[in-house]
Amino acid sequence: MLDLEVVPERSLGNEQWEFALGMPLAQAISILQKHCRIIKNVQVLYSEQVIEVYDLSKVKLKYCGVHFNSQAIAPTIEQIDQSFGATHPGVYNAAEQLFHLNFRGLSFSFQLDSWNEAPKYEPNFAMGLASLQIPHGAMVKRMHIYTGNNLQETRAPVMPLACFLGNIFAESVDVLRDGAGPLGLKLRLLTAGCGPGVMADAKVRSLERSIYFGDSCQDVLGALGSPHKVFYKSEDKMKIHSPSPHKQVPSKCNDYFFNYFTLGVDILFDSATHLVKKFVLHTNYPGHYNFNIYHRCDFKIPLVIKKEGADSQTEDCMLTTYSKWDQIQELLGHPMEKPVVLHRSSSANNTNPFGSTFCFGQQRMIFEVMQNNHIASVTLYGAHRTTSQARPESSSSSH
Repeated sequence: MLDLEVVPERSLGNEQWEFALGMPLAQAISILQKHCRIIKNVQVLYSEQVIEVYDLSKVKLKYCGVHFNSQAIAPTIEQIDQSFGATHPGVYNAAEQLFHLNFRGLSFSFQLDSWNEAPKYEPNFAMGLASLQIPHGAMVKRMHIYTGNNLQETRAPVMPLACFLGNIFAESVDVLRDGAGPLGLKLRLLTAGCGPGVMADAKVRSLERSIYFGDSCQDVLGALGSPHKVFYKSEDKMKIHSPSPHKQVPSKCNDYFFNYFTLGVDILFDSATHLVKKFVLHTNYPGHYNFNIYHRCDFKIPLVIKKEGADSQTEDCMLTTYSKWDQIQELLGHPMEKPVVLHRSSSANNTNPFGSTFCFGQQRMIFEVMQNNHIASVTLYGAHRTTSQARPESSSSSH
């Protein structure tokens, strides 16, 4: 049985690992994989706001090193009062038949339908907990860890410093474009910087970097740092869909990707010129073949929608990581051509349990659409900048 320490507003874990509020999903899954001999059965139900323990009989729980739930100690309301001390009067939810006792960053829910008689609840009670007449021995049904004073109003916290692990993350990615199509990316990056040799001075720092089609390898390395991986394309499976593929001269070198997994971004370089030719933005939705390889890229793509009519006006709309394909089609119109069906597998003999995805091209963008209508990735491609165009200086800020 797992023996876990509860830290209100922060985490649930032990000396080897902890699930922390604000932790990237990939790190939580990595913990489960590493400790698969202890945590044998896993069902993933993901929440950005809270950590929930819904069956206290399967874990031991302690606070400040002292158990309040174990095989020998039942999590009764008296035990919670002894372990955590006084708090504000609880709240009774008649619809759920649950009584919620709230501390800062921690909430306990007691099931009422198991009691011999329903509590005598007075909305305008003046005597605190006693006025609810909670029977002795009432047991905790569920426990939530969250940030703030109120479970109903809690918000997803920022990523803790302990989760950076030397990596850089993207808070947001804005696609830069003109009337014809995408030009590049503006990334708002987060990193755990620290003072000279003093870990106590560590804090999250933010900076902005911009990269464009036609940028060199050196430009990208200077803006984003080294990639997690460099992947050389062995073949171009989309070449057959290009005009006159038989006339294309086979390249002696292969184009290559810079994979930035914690940014959710891939950057493709031309093998001959070593200049950026494509960007790939990953949404990391469950049910996709590449799920949990990339962190979610929280992108925004401005769309230029031309309205037909005498005035022929244009309307600006915004596409995000959470946009669905039917919404995008309403804005851009239905593609004239049928989609390219993309089959992914680790080898020729393997099957992909998630099924195929469908690729649609619109406005120099390729949308990879999952069977549930979510966007798996967006590939951006565009014309290289001419040498006469100066590369804009990247702006940076820190706080």
